[in-house]
Amino acid sequence: MTNRPGRLLALAQLANSIGDGAYYVTSALYFTQVAHLAPARVGLGLTLAWGFGSLVGVPLGRLADRRGPRGTAVLLALATAAAIATFLLVSGFVAFVVTASLYAAAQSGLAAARQALLAALVPAEERTGLLARLQSTLNGGLAMGAALGGGALSVGTAAAYRGVLALDALCFLVCALLLLRLPAVKVMTAGAAAGDGRRTAVLGDRPYALLALLNAVLLLRLPLLSLALPLWITERTGAPAWLASGLFVLNTLAVTLFQVRTARAVTGLGSALKVLRRSGLVMLASCAVFALSTGRSAWPAAVIMVVGAALQVVAEMQQSAGSWQLSFGLAPADRMGEYQGFFGTGVTVARTLGPLVVTTLLLGWGASGWLALGLLMVLAAYAMGPVARRAAAGRPMPRPAAEPVPVPVN
Repeated sequence: MTNRPGRLLALAQLANSIGDGAYYVTSALYFTQVAHLAPARVGLGLTLAWGFGSLVGVPLGRLADRRGPRGTAVLLALATAAAIATFLLVSGFVAFVVTASLYAAAQSGLAAARQALLAALVPAEERTGLLARLQSTLNGGLAMGAALGGGALSVGTAAAYRGVLALDALCFLVCALLLLRLPAVKVMTAGAAAGDGRRTAVLGDRPYALLALLNAVLLLRLPLLSLALPLWITERTGAPAWLASGLFVLNTLAVTLFQVRTARAVTGLGSALKVLRRSGLVMLASCAVFALSTGRSAWPAAVIMVVGAALQVVAEMQQSAGSWQLSFGLAPADRMGEYQGFFGTGVTVARTLGPLVVTTLLLGWGASGWLALGLLMVLAAYAMGPVARRAAAGRPMPRPAAEPVPVPVN
């Protein structure tokens, strides 16, 4: 049963990531040039929207636990498509913030519901490997979508940008249809049967909440490729500006090709913590290499940046594999959606605060900022060990996967 759900989850991931890739490279120009919003207002609106998305991730994850992850995931994929389509009608700041908040909320909830759905359909020992394959699929889809978005950028017309939004909405409709083909499941658990009434159990689970916080620190790497490195290259080195896009391609291809292989080393709590510690050290080495590019001329700076980016993507793949294992293995089976929704807020926190943190450290402090960021990553990675062991003390690891109970569909 695992093979078919895995294929459908991968196809759904591919569908929406193609749309996302096209959206990511064109949305800023659409909002500023077509919707006529000031860049500062776009930035403020997106910060408010993702802040809202981080708040509703847990409630939407609980909805997946109570109503079923498949149906919740389908509805949230449709809500994402509707929000993207609504962007075509946005003409003012308030409408933009409302629509962007709907988009961020649907995306955050969809991520939690899909994780809960995967946990219900896939045995525990296979989850990290499947997540690695999904991550590879995600990166491949983003690359394809970015290429399509690049075509729209080369055309540069309002119609081309609107076409990208329409494509993204269509991709999420396809995602919803693929998720609908998955078997409906009902995970029978003691907590659910008892109706214990806890509203936010994950907030009372202090070790797990602290793990999510530490993971958010490690996710501060997210703005590096899209924001920090392009600015660093143009302002602090003599390397050509197009190198930033080359580093993005390097990252995408590496994750597509090697994420599955990296995840094979993670089989339980101990191996996850070992890989996370290693990721912190590799990230420190990456930051130290990036710091060496300060003031260098074109080709020396380019070579240094490529080496730093290669180390960074190795650390990224290791961190992803280790955090997946902890986020699933330490979450109660009956509250998987709620816990995954909370753990996933690390992404929205990194997207919201990360740009400010990394630009302040790197562009404000220069080479010493790179070293400070690397040391912060090492501290967070090593701190996850004692916290994870405390969280696991009352939960056997590895946790056997609960067999999904098919729900008859008339």
